[in-house]
Amino acid sequence: MSTNRTIDYYFAPQSPWTYLGHSRFAAIAAAAGAAVRVRPIDMGSVFPVSGGLPLGKRAPQRQAYRLVDLARFSRHLGLPLNTRPKFFPVASDDAARLIIAVDMHDGTEAAMRMCAAVFAAVWVQERNIGDPKVLDSLVIECGLSPKRAEQSQSQAVQERYEAYTQEAIDIQVFGAPSYVIDGEIFWGQDRLDFVERALRP
Repeated sequence: MSTNRTIDYYFAPQSPWTYLGHSRFAAIAAAAGAAVRVRPIDMGSVFPVSGGLPLGKRAPQRQAYRLVDLARFSRHLGLPLNTRPKFFPVASDDAARLIIAVDMHDGTEAAMRMCAAVFAAVWVQERNIGDPKVLDSLVIECGLSPKRAEQSQSQAVQERYEAYTQEAIDIQVFGAPSYVIDGEIFWGQDRLDFVERALRP
């Protein structure tokens, strides 16, 4: 089945909500025959424009509720998740660039696999995606060329990362994950039912 639809997938590699939605999103897109454009972005650049706050600067009650909600969705979806992983917050720029390099050299399907590996590393496996050695291991575990980590540091990849981030700002994306279909933003993994409906012929 092909709808000739395209979904722009904006996310931050360290986002637990992106992890919780990733496999469902991939399945929904595949079932609809929709193309996915993988768009890792730098939320540190998006938040100052959108009014968002890094986790540590949010009000205590918001931080507390986030932990409750993560556990709630983890149980509901049957997905393992450490609500307080060992390596979080974590610098995710290198992981974002790695996903972009995989997308450029191996295509969308491989990039989506790389996304899944990165998300699970943070939220399930207690691994540090800010560590280049961990990223090297994830590349190999995904069956990809070990050259990808080196390629991820190229100027072309950095420019694409910056372009995706600016693109997100320009279309008023403010949180991760955001799924964009025909200019319409669906923010959050709890909006995937609406994504699925939007893809129906």
